[in-house]
Amino acid sequence: MNKTELVKKIAEAAGLSATDAKKALDATTAAIKEALVAGDKVQLVGFGTFATKERPERQGVNPSTGEKIRIAAKTVVKFNPGAEFEDEVNK
Repeated sequence: MNKTELVKKIAEAAGLSATDAKKALDATTAAIKEALVAGDKVQLVGFGTFATKERPERQGVNPSTGEKIRIAAKTVVKFNPGAEFEDEVNK
């Protein structure tokens, strides 16, 4: 499902126009991004939790040459599904 299809589903389910549904989706994703950039986590009960995690610097190997390379540290976004959501997916 892409963004356009998601907007259509939201519009149908909430009884909104496609324009209003797109605005709502954009506002939601922007709020989640802002929270994660600020270092907060976003917990949606019944759905899951978005959080950031620090991945430390590590050593890797270039598969073409076998040469050792340094992989820089970075912050990654993690999503942990809630129990209800996981149960629905695993039915």
